Amino acid sequence: MTDETLSNLLKEDRRFEPPAGIAADANLKAEAYERAASDREAFWAEQAERLDWDQRWDRVLDWDDAPFAKWFVGGRINAAYNCVDRHVAAGRGDKVALHWVGEPLDDTRDITYAELQDEVCRAANALTDLGVRTGDRVAIYLPMIPEAVVAMLACARIGAPHTVVFGGFSADALASRLDDCEAKVVITSDGGYRRGSASALKPAVDEARTKTSVVEKVLVVRRTGQDVAWDDAVDVWWHDAVGSASSEHACEFFDSEHPLYVMYTSGTTGKPKGILHTTGGYLVGTSYTHWAVFDLKPETDVYWCSADIGWVTGHSYMVYGPLANGATQVMYEGVPDSPERGRWWQIIQDYKVTIFYTAPTAIRSFMKQGREIPDKYDMTSLRILGSVGEPINPEAYVWYRHVIGGDRTPVVDTWWQTETGMIMISPLPGVTAGKPGSAMTAIPGIAAEVVNDDGDPVPNGSGGYLVLTQPWPAMLRTIWGDDQRYKDTYWSRFARQGYYFAGDGAKKDEDGDIWVLGRVDDVMNVSGHRLSTTEIESALVSHPKVAEAAVVGAKDEDTGQAVCAFVILREEAGDGGEDIVQELRQHVRKEIGPIATPRQIMIVPELPKTRSGKIMRRLLRDVAEHREVGDVTTLADSSVMDLISARQDSGKED
Repeated sequence: MTDETLSNLLKEDRRFEPPAGIAADANLKAEAYERAASDREAFWAEQAERLDWDQRWDRVLDWDDAPFAKWFVGGRINAAYNCVDRHVAAGRGDKVALHWVGEPLDDTRDITYAELQDEVCRAANALTDLGVRTGDRVAIYLPMIPEAVVAMLACARIGAPHTVVFGGFSADALASRLDDCEAKVVITSDGGYRRGSASALKPAVDEARTKTSVVEKVLVVRRTGQDVAWDDAVDVWWHDAVGSASSEHACEFFDSEHPLYVMYTSGTTGKPKGILHTTGGYLVGTSYTHWAVFDLKPETDVYWCSADIGWVTGHSYMVYGPLANGATQVMYEGVPDSPERGRWWQIIQDYKVTIFYTAPTAIRSFMKQGREIPDKYDMTSLRILGSVGEPINPEAYVWYRHVIGGDRTPVVDTWWQTETGMIMISPLPGVTAGKPGSAMTAIPGIAAEVVNDDGDPVPNGSGGYLVLTQPWPAMLRTIWGDDQRYKDTYWSRFARQGYYFAGDGAKKDEDGDIWVLGRVDDVMNVSGHRLSTTEIESALVSHPKVAEAAVVGAKDEDTGQAVCAFVILREEAGDGGEDIVQELRQHVRKEIGPIATPRQIMIVPELPKTRSGKIMRRLLRDVAEHREVGDVTTLADSSVMDLISARQDSGKED
């Protein structure tokens, strides 16, 4: 191991000051950092006061049995009441909660908070009639339709933890999750619309039921009208059960630590890893961060988070955070380019969206298409842009701010995880002078550090492991049914210090600001230097012909590992010209240095991505090392690997 845990390669000198108007009226100002640091528990108690509690807590944090946290101990609360009923009770029932946009054109619904309350109460009554009791688990396997939000809130209302499984997952993946959390009821639909056609969902539930015996009832939303197999003993139509139920439902309040949901994330072993989030702390963390990081003004803002509810971003920043804050938001069913490229920008123009939160992978795909498409639309309503899911390349950040934000909008580059439940590291739009590619600093109330192998903080200008040094309200409580795995996975690496570590590397720049460098597993060791894939990818993306890049380390007899890059070109670049590989190699050399020069650069039409847009580097390593390509079942499009494998001998050094 060299002195530096991770080499600090790229330098970034661009700065974007907060706009004066946002700075003057910001929800959270610079003083909050000091206030939170001086008395963390008092600060979190203050944030908890933003919610409605049936019974106030006796103790803010119980960390006596670390790493098992209890927050707002003794408090009683209901998440659905906080997301819906309290806004209606305050006289805001006519305010739009969801501007829902279906993928087929002209298929839209506006749902007010009063209407949402009626639907959630009906669904809560229907679930109760199906035999669901407090503590029973309910699985949700739905497209991005309003019923998905209603189903989550109905579960929360009756204290039945939900587990949402992304609609793109296979029957096997669904069955393993149903089995692990022993889901009594599954809520699904006949199908959903994707790229202009109806894509079936219920057959996967039918098949999953043949692989597990835990499911008693399946509640089915009719979305597309396609034919479905039907089992009268198990299957129930949503429009029958929910449609006939009463819209009166007295909600019960639950202990602050009552389980709210289990969200599955892929573990390194085959067994799915169920992340448990509980109610009080999670709702405090998500509502506070949604209000602070996006500077939400619920009376005037129209907010849109493009994430699917099958991912944690959809839970925290499309359902619980925004609705707890009484926001008006857009929810879109389909893909960004159906029926035509520019569908997202059309929606921003039509609904005058003011805050937009999406992933770098989407931003880079728009860069690839060119700015002519977004330039056709009026997006002057936008005031804040957000990025989530992976570190954003500096070039993608600048394009996003310039082309989509018209150079007016701060970009909040947010770092957090399924496990953290809430945003942890991010600029504050009214405070921070943003640096393209940096998540900057931990938000007020959160404590993060970059440490070396021994757990000591690294100096500015160096890299290491990203850790969280203090508990936080929305943290995962355990892995469902496996406390030992929870301790081993997140708390064992720096057990002596009591730090949480979840696998990301980071560096501190000369100012001490944090740059997340992706998974430590993806770090390459080239001639004794530990290089981050993120920085080399960002160097490649900064070339005018490149839209997207993925870098992996492949075994090399001379250097231990060598850099192999897979590159997608922007459309206007065509095939890049005959010297493109040499051009890109020189570009990386100039941006970073000779040590990072790729041994091989393959120009490819697409990269292997999961449905949530994450690049599967494991499969690219297989290609780079000429191995048989591994399991491709979680890919959005498995045929991509055949196209890439066909080019595995291209682009090598002469």
